[in-house]
Amino acid sequence: MDTKDRLVGAPVERIEDLRLLRGRGQFVDDLHREGMLHAAILRSSIAHGRIRLIDVKAALAMPGVRGVFTAADIAQSSTGSVPKIPLRLSPLPELVAFEQPVMAEKKVRYVGEPLALVVADSLALAEDALDVIEVDIEPLPAVANRHASGKDDILLFEEHGTNHAITYTARKGDAASVKAPYVRREKFGVQRHSAVCLEPRGLLAVWDGQQTKLTVSGAAKVPFVTRRALARHMDLPDECVDMVEVDVGGGFGVRGEFYPEDYLIPFAARKLNRPVKWTEDRRENLLASNHSREADCEIEIACDTDGTILALRGRVYVDAGAYVRTSGSTPARNVAQFLSGPYRIPNIHVESDLLLTNKMPIGTYRGPGRFEADFFRERLFDMAAKDLGIDPVEFRRRNLVSKEEMPYEIATLTPLEKKERFDSGDYRITLDRCLAEIGWREKAGLQGQLIDGRYHGLGIGCFIEGGAAGPRENARIEVDPDGAILVYVGSSNLGQGLETVCVQIAADALQMPMDRIRFFHGSTTYMKEGFGSFHSRSVVMGGSAILAAANALKESVQKAAASRLGCAATDVVIGQGLSASFGRKSLTLEELAADGGLSAEGSFENHLHTYSYGAAAAHVAVDARTGQVEVLEYVTVEDVGRIINPLTANGQSIGAVVQGLGGTLLEHLVYDEDGQFLTASLADYLMPTAPDFPNIKAITLENSPSPNNPLGAKGLGEGGIVPVGGVVCNAVAAALCSLNVTPRELPLSPMKIWQLIEDAR
Repeated sequence: MDTKDRLVGAPVERIEDLRLLRGRGQFVDDLHREGMLHAAILRSSIAHGRIRLIDVKAALAMPGVRGVFTAADIAQSSTGSVPKIPLRLSPLPELVAFEQPVMAEKKVRYVGEPLALVVADSLALAEDALDVIEVDIEPLPAVANRHASGKDDILLFEEHGTNHAITYTARKGDAASVKAPYVRREKFGVQRHSAVCLEPRGLLAVWDGQQTKLTVSGAAKVPFVTRRALARHMDLPDECVDMVEVDVGGGFGVRGEFYPEDYLIPFAARKLNRPVKWTEDRRENLLASNHSREADCEIEIACDTDGTILALRGRVYVDAGAYVRTSGSTPARNVAQFLSGPYRIPNIHVESDLLLTNKMPIGTYRGPGRFEADFFRERLFDMAAKDLGIDPVEFRRRNLVSKEEMPYEIATLTPLEKKERFDSGDYRITLDRCLAEIGWREKAGLQGQLIDGRYHGLGIGCFIEGGAAGPRENARIEVDPDGAILVYVGSSNLGQGLETVCVQIAADALQMPMDRIRFFHGSTTYMKEGFGSFHSRSVVMGGSAILAAANALKESVQKAAASRLGCAATDVVIGQGLSASFGRKSLTLEELAADGGLSAEGSFENHLHTYSYGAAAAHVAVDARTGQVEVLEYVTVEDVGRIINPLTANGQSIGAVVQGLGGTLLEHLVYDEDGQFLTASLADYLMPTAPDFPNIKAITLENSPSPNNPLGAKGLGEGGIVPVGGVVCNAVAAALCSLNVTPRELPLSPMKIWQLIEDAR
């Protein structure tokens, strides 16, 4: 593509795909080092108990076993305790008491908690050695749901006297004092599920004692944060630890957080002075990667008779699992602060409790807290609209924040005193476009109709997507002696197409062809400081940092050219390909770079979030005889500010919708009353496949660029998933209205729908 064409905004095909499609990608399991050992982890089969004995003598005696480590081996000499997984987001003092040790020490608190690490010449030998480790755990009663947990009869941490980790409160106005002619209070629930990435987690750790250097491959999402935590636990300076990002087969908030293995594998490599590799199998992936979503609520809406919302109040309960770690408090925070969504609600009081249970700890999963909040809110809105005799579309339209009210302040979150405001947008445009695309008016007559043995229904919902978490991101641009451009950025690539969009941004900013630019990301070896990819931030923050670095590089080119052309730097004109001219004299970039030293750094700091927004609609058909729900059509329309690449934007939106449909209709991480995990394979944990949802339309708009960054971009990685639960559930409720079926919980599995129909009869 000629550089005179605008690259930002062009539908450029992903430049990383050809390498991946040809099998030339390099994932963690592709890595090998001379003398490499393999690790396997013994995990607790008991949900709650006191450790009486872990005897590893028989395992250590096995041929090919190079090391077996328990909590006693890992305990730090300076403290006498096992290192704990640090809190990454909002590390409040009251949460520190519930941090997780990297290896179970005196108690186990969930099935899957690490008890011992075996390192051997092969993975098969390491797994065989796990079988001969003698473990004696005194079982304790388990608490496997938040209702029992809140009673504090069974405590996970006896010394703290409660299973209640924290309560977040979202406040705006004075919701408690609002008296309204219409009030409705309801209970809703979302099941435990999470991302099941195509590539499970994995690590390869290499220790170089002579150089005092620890290199860990398999970093993702937040490599610099992981390096700081690992270096601190290893009693090493940060610069002695390198986190290397190779190809990543999906992240979605789950991959890249600090897990027990992020300490255990490097610890073993350093202890044995040999490279150590670990990759989780699918059972471990389902059992021991962060879960998410499990929450229920009792919330109340107060309205005037014309449908104007006066207040929203209530309480949400989030099941944290056995520990609070890394980003585990985020769902509870977000579900409270964003329960109001894109609507004008003057009075809000929502409390959100984070409660411990004997289950796998939770973390973030694409749209954390917002998926749950949208399900709760949009279901309640449909119920309120029906009670008031108002069309559900009109109910929403009346209460959407208007363009004239921007920027619009939402509820303040405490503790943290976290204030938020929507930056820009005209929310009604996306609602109207969504209705038009799905043919809402034409299909209105289908609501509740029985056609060929199935009931049809339509559902609608509106949403917002927060993005661009700060505090900053950094980039560096270097010029090779041959004139090639090397771009480095602290954002991480999780498979979201970061390489393509960032090269587009750099090419436009530097007036260079894309094929002259080489892009490097994520690894701590490239940058002094980076912040990674989460909260829909990688393009907004990383792309803006690239713009800053590009401007700084142009200034460097001007200075270098000025010294050779005999003029002031301000007199130098920068042209295509970073050529420099003064009058009739000119220099190519290759000539300027021949002596080396052409480089520049840039940083973008921002504490104001961006807010994409949109609407989604679904048309479903429900078989009342079997409870089967078929999504006939799903449409999502989202305004994401400035679009960098329409192709990758569309792919992100559709992928997010499919994940949302999986979480709405299929996926469920199930525990029994004793805390035993029941869905440890893909035969039990159902996921969507390609034919399940063939008719999804995703439309991205750029009507309202963000004023908070030079690109005008907003996040778009999570918006598609946020409204799915509420939209599809509203459609199912509309389909079954003649049967008096009112779904209040996810997933909408055939068994649950069938049971609701039977109960209604």
